[in-house]
Amino acid sequence: MRDDNCIFCKIAAGEIPSATLYEDDDFRVILDLNPASKGHALILPKEHYRNLYDLDDELAAKVLVLAKKEVNKLKDVLGCDGYNIVQNNEEVAGQSVFHFHMHMIPRYKDDNVGLGWKLGTLTDEDKEEILNKLK
Repeated sequence: MRDDNCIFCKIAAGEIPSATLYEDDDFRVILDLNPASKGHALILPKEHYRNLYDLDDELAAKVLVLAKKEVNKLKDVLGCDGYNIVQNNEEVAGQSVFHFHMHMIPRYKDDNVGLGWKLGTLTDEDKEEILNKLK
């Protein structure tokens, strides 16, 4: 399945030029045009899935294996100090292109990339509510 109006579908299909780092039957890995840091790359499935909620289970398993393989290769090439693997779902969570994709963001000491959140506390009430709803 493909969405003819989706820019990531067009990039994944090779219709729009990209700095491709890797390609197979299921995915294209490209350098991000708006990188958070040097070497920031995206994993794009060639089929259109809006986000993780819609992603085929088999492809979901493959994407993490691919991320591991690419990060292990890129960390040596880039000389980075660490990596963030980020995947956003829906606008409120930071998703801006509604085609599943995974960010691989190299981290460098003192890079000021700014990924993070204020740590909270798991209250007894929240814990009980969540656990009870899952039963």
